[in-house]
Amino acid sequence: MTAYDLVVLGGGPGGYVAAIRGAQLGLKVACVDENPAFGGTCLRVGCIPSKALLESSALYMETSKHLAKHGIKVDGVELDLAKMMKRKDQVVKALTGGVSALLKKNKVTAINGRGRLDAEGRVVIDGEDEPLEAEHVILATGTRSADLPGVEVDGEKVVTSTEALAFDAVPKKLVVIGAGYIGLEMGSVWNRLGSEVVVLEYLDRILPGMDAEVAKEAQKIFAKQGLEFQLGRKVTGARKKGKGCVVESEGNDDIQCDAVLVAVGRVPVTQELGLEELGIQLTDRGYIEVDDHYMTARKGVYAIGDVIGGPQLAHKAEEEGIACVEGIVQGVGHVNYDAIPGVVYTEPEIASVGRNEEQLTEAGVAFKVGKFPFRGNGRARAIEGVDGFVKVLADEATDRVLGVHILGAHAGDLIAEAVAAMEFGASAEDVFRTSHAHPTLAEAFKEAALAAHGRAIHI
Repeated sequence: MTAYDLVVLGGGPGGYVAAIRGAQLGLKVACVDENPAFGGTCLRVGCIPSKALLESSALYMETSKHLAKHGIKVDGVELDLAKMMKRKDQVVKALTGGVSALLKKNKVTAINGRGRLDAEGRVVIDGEDEPLEAEHVILATGTRSADLPGVEVDGEKVVTSTEALAFDAVPKKLVVIGAGYIGLEMGSVWNRLGSEVVVLEYLDRILPGMDAEVAKEAQKIFAKQGLEFQLGRKVTGARKKGKGCVVESEGNDDIQCDAVLVAVGRVPVTQELGLEELGIQLTDRGYIEVDDHYMTARKGVYAIGDVIGGPQLAHKAEEEGIACVEGIVQGVGHVNYDAIPGVVYTEPEIASVGRNEEQLTEAGVAFKVGKFPFRGNGRARAIEGVDGFVKVLADEATDRVLGVHILGAHAGDLIAEAVAAMEFGASAEDVFRTSHAHPTLAEAFKEAALAAHGRAIHI
């Protein structure tokens, strides 16, 4: 039996980061993942490949439709989907190789296989005779695509996001079930490449959980780009039919299409981990129950990331992994859940941190709103990025920033300043009294903070 101070089950962002931090703090660490390429869903079939395709598809659309306004004439633009997919795969390969190199550099033992808890302090790897002895075990097994009753996923015509990242041809008509992050990003990719995309959503809005005003404006912009939205639509079935697919929904006509993407969320991977045998509890939604230190009901067994619920974000899992390990070794670990940003990488991007108007109203918090449109920003005009706005929500009494919501070009980068401001307890006045370079998109954040005080300059 090989002995370790820490064994991490799961080599995704939460798992491999926790393993590396453990090694930095002097622990003997092993990281176990069933996929030979470490990096988890995010790196292999999620965040990274989708962003690669979003970038490539945006360049294709820009070249074929929008360069003329810049005085650039281009004829004969053609799509080479196979080459686009090859580039995406190369990006993934480089980064998964980078994770393996980081584990090796930090002397973390990387083990390929499916691991499970066999007893307190013991981890068994499927196919391996010798178990691992571990003083501490962190479960970071992540999530998988959720199923939808009546929808027959076959991986070819009716697919999850994994298969939608690797279509070998552009579907003439694609139905996307679910108007969340994944559905909108993948719908945008295939819309740009020539698909007729229809997005079906059970709720009466897109992007549930995000600021309602931002979501409403984003939907208008996406509709102009060619996405068709059918909201309040309860899908009851989807299956392959002949050479295409059929999608059925309650009280509506069937939709015939070439492919269906099921993007209705993700569920935790907790099966066959030995949890029940050790008395480790799950919530009513199937997530692993943990305390404030990420410890489960079994001493020495911890869980982090998507498998414990909360925002299903790679950076949230990373923060929890570091906090968990630092808590084990140093006795203190902390994550500020009020300052975890979320980003939708559409065009324009959507980024958010903190609470939105609906949440503050429901909580009875008195707040003031400052908004500034990118149409009034010089840099946005120069780069053809005038759609959208920045919204700052600040406490009515203290002026402390409670939330920032951005719809616009490079929102995913701009939100970092808002996160830092909230992490340090900044007020809206702190933001607008900080000099912002001109001309930059970041000036829109400053102007929104000024607007919260009724003194925006450029509008």
